[in-house]
Amino acid sequence: CFEGVGRELAEFYSIKPRSDLREEVGGLTSFSSSSSPSSSSSSSSSPYQQPDPPSKEFKKAFYEENEKTKLRTSQQTAKFLESNNITLSGNHCSYRHIEKLSESGMSDKVMAITSSFEKPTPIQSQCWPVLLSGRDLIAIAETGSGKTLAFSLPGLTHIINNNNQTNKKQKKQPKMLVLSPTRELATQSAAVLSEACEKNGLRCLCVYGGVPKDQQRAAIRAGVDVIVATPGRLRDLNQEGALSLSGVTYLTLDEADRMLDEGFEKEVRDIISHCHKERQITMFSATWPESVEKLAHQFLSDPVQVMVGDLELAANKRITQVVEVVDPKDKNFLLLKLLSKYHKSRKNRVLIFVLYKKEADRVEKYLYNKGWNCVSIHGDKNQRDRTAAVNSFIDGSVPLLVATDVAARGLDIPGVEVVLNYSFPLTIEDYVHRIGRTGRAGKTGVSHTLFTQFDKLRGGELVEVLKQTNQEVPPELLKFGPSIKKKKEHAMYGAWTKDVDMTKKATKITFDDDDDE
Repeated sequence: CFEGVGRELAEFYSIKPRSDLREEVGGLTSFSSSSSPSSSSSSSSSPYQQPDPPSKEFKKAFYEENEKTKLRTSQQTAKFLESNNITLSGNHCSYRHIEKLSESGMSDKVMAITSSFEKPTPIQSQCWPVLLSGRDLIAIAETGSGKTLAFSLPGLTHIINNNNQTNKKQKKQPKMLVLSPTRELATQSAAVLSEACEKNGLRCLCVYGGVPKDQQRAAIRAGVDVIVATPGRLRDLNQEGALSLSGVTYLTLDEADRMLDEGFEKEVRDIISHCHKERQITMFSATWPESVEKLAHQFLSDPVQVMVGDLELAANKRITQVVEVVDPKDKNFLLLKLLSKYHKSRKNRVLIFVLYKKEADRVEKYLYNKGWNCVSIHGDKNQRDRTAAVNSFIDGSVPLLVATDVAARGLDIPGVEVVLNYSFPLTIEDYVHRIGRTGRAGKTGVSHTLFTQFDKLRGGELVEVLKQTNQEVPPELLKFGPSIKKKKEHAMYGAWTKDVDMTKKATKITFDDDDDE
């Protein structure tokens, strides 16, 4: 029942795949998205529940399977996994998906934030039963898949159900921690969690660098239940004694690969070591590089692995990728031409990616002088200006955003119709994350890339990405040479690409002197 990343993860955790694509574990059947079990009967056994920690200081498992969920057959579960391109693997991993929000088993107050939703997203359908059962989890999924609520609502359930076991002093300490690689992602996640917390009488705090610590210290002293934070600032507060993490029993590493790419591995390891030693950990990542693999191996205990998508950019086949080989000096003219085509209404959201901070300012000024309503976001802008820029783009008041790669990962901006690559990124990995800002939540999207002779080292890799998604490859692009194969020692580089070299990392972007994302 293991395929793609599921097989890689299974091998890593010494889980042996079965040739018949079925694995009986604890009276239940573990299913793959690639097969239909021969049995159509439902199992009367309950999903595996993580035992309470030896210390008995808190409980981990709170899942009560809904009666409708119990009746779900093996064939129905396999069909769900296959239709949503989900691979589920691990020991005791036979968790039937939920189809309706009412099946979650979580309280009405916890689920209140989903009142406007018709049904859970695929990753929520599969992850909620796993996390509510107290299991550690590795989830390979793109931003925009509904992952924030996938890990948040079980976390709030964990807090609420353990509150009666918490003494007065511990009640002021955070019990749930979400680590995010950037301030933008932390802020977005905190907005969702704050709304959910408010409905349940809980307190949420967002902690990040680039702003004074005084307000953050004061909020911590007043008491918080949930903290969403970037690694640098959180580690500072912990080391200076302003914050204790010993009460954190539910920990999420969001965009784990990005955090390690940005150079925060030391901070992440230190933070985990200060949390409760018996904590439950969930790790969300868009890719599965060696650094993330090692981190998971060290800190996660017998995790369940859920992967949404596959290794060949299948999740992005909804995106039409257009690549145009151009003369560098023509890029400004061509950008105006593309905006006239893709942004004709001047109301739809269009995201323009550039490579450098000064380039972002220059392109923003150029477009503004040409009469386009635009704003930019990059590392030299302070937090207030960056937040204002993102908010104006989200609410549509300024539907044209120029961005460096700080926005290529993490920002969950709905309704981006078009991504324009004014400058090609340093790595093919950044390319696929850039274009992934469109074509989200089942919608289609367009990316249009201006490729020059200065980008020729990435030409072969780009050809491979285009071929794998059945996109048109311009003849001019082929002249830059064949693709470069990925290094054999790496198990996987992401849910986007296959057989491409992603070993080169982009330079870490620094915002200001006191920024410690």
